[in-house]
Amino acid sequence: MKKVLVTGGAGMIGSNFVKRLVKTGHHVKVVDNLWRGKKEYLLDDSGAPVIDMEKDFHEIDMSVIDSCDGIVQEVDYIVHLADIVAGIGYVFNNQGSIFRQNMLINSNIISSVRKHPVKGFLYVGTACSFPYQLQTGVDARPLKEEDQYPANPESGYGWSKLMGEYESLLMEKERGIPVSVLVFHNVYGSPCDYDEARSQVIPSLIRKVITSSGEPLIVWGTGSQGRAFVHVDDIVNALFLAFEKGYGQGIIQIGPGVCVSIKQLAETIVRLSGKDIPIQFDTTKPEGDKGRRADFSKAKRVLGWEPRVKLEDGIKKLYDWINKRIEVNKK
Repeated sequence: MKKVLVTGGAGMIGSNFVKRLVKTGHHVKVVDNLWRGKKEYLLDDSGAPVIDMEKDFHEIDMSVIDSCDGIVQEVDYIVHLADIVAGIGYVFNNQGSIFRQNMLINSNIISSVRKHPVKGFLYVGTACSFPYQLQTGVDARPLKEEDQYPANPESGYGWSKLMGEYESLLMEKERGIPVSVLVFHNVYGSPCDYDEARSQVIPSLIRKVITSSGEPLIVWGTGSQGRAFVHVDDIVNALFLAFEKGYGQGIIQIGPGVCVSIKQLAETIVRLSGKDIPIQFDTTKPEGDKGRRADFSKAKRVLGWEPRVKLEDGIKKLYDWINKRIEVNKK
């Protein structure tokens, strides 16, 4: 049994990973400010919490210095998932605050680890940190880990995550604390935030389709922009593998080698819904990077990881999850 702290552990990725760790016999502590995460995400199928919520759940603002010092002293490993992120509208309308908050969150947890060394520190980065000029469309060449530099992310979010990654690797170099860095592409799945203000593209489009009475589905941008979508089940597998054998390997990219256009994504969701809904594109809205996909050969070589969940299967599963909750909220 390992004592593990998962920051952002009540979010989509975190809650699924916490359940996997608990299931495999580890003692898990969770830090989350509940900005997007929810305590209910840490319940099992019977409605019981998977961790001791009184002793092992900590609602903490990690942007406050030294806020995690006491908890870090109690664990052997840290999986750092916590950050400020949401849908593209929120990200591009709040770049300064997102950059500052994430810089503080990352530096504060790394500072705590420097003072109270652990046996392993797993940092989660993002494909948004790759140079925007390499993300040119659905047919852009697959990104490689070494493409991160010279750095030129498009957003403050991408820069903040890249700086956290850099600081984590500096800690490994200077203090000898084993570090693993996973760089995620666009993660989707349940449980997730699907509200209008902060949801990301797949849950946002699913919500619009479910609540539509036949009016057009409005998609931001031209629809030609694309992403490499990876299901949360595949992400949990990657985290578990990295937790076991990913330290000292530099950055490892986690995502599929296929880029799917947002137009194709919208068409798939409408088709799966069985509704007759026209699709319209709002080119006044931001669309972010034009398109990216992953060369996951390093993940396959080092971790034995590759994506397994087909996009359509993952969308079906998430559609049903969101639809069930919307129906419950109507009652």
